[in-house]
Amino acid sequence: MSAEQTQLPPGVEVIATLPEAAARIAAGAEARTIRITLPPGDPGAPPHRHPGPVFGYVTEGEILFELEGQPPRVLKVGDAVFEPGGDVIHLQGANNLPNAQSQLVVTMFAPPGTPVLTVVSDEELAERRHLRVALPS
Repeated sequence: MSAEQTQLPPGVEVIATLPEAAARIAAGAEARTIRITLPPGDPGAPPHRHPGPVFGYVTEGEILFELEGQPPRVLKVGDAVFEPGGDVIHLQGANNLPNAQSQLVVTMFAPPGTPVLTVVSDEELAERRHLRVALPS
């Protein structure tokens, strides 16, 4: 337990700290808190990118999460997630449970008026496939 954690009042818990996240927040960005709810087995949004960094955590179920340059991983309730935004492609954000809803809450820091996500074309995915990390067989 960190020194900071021992000084917090009961019921207050730091879930994750990512110092590198602050450096990616553009001047003038707004904070948007977004809840993503996925029905059982939902594949989530197609591959996309975000206009700024995204930081959040899983509140319900399990999310199969994959960012370009990282292997896919399953996030469970209480697990934190970070996406740098910008050029990095969010490849998967699927509900990993076939029989239950999953949900995550994120805060995105982005220029006002920008879309929450922009879908990536099949052509760009093909050009960048060398950046996808395959799981060992």
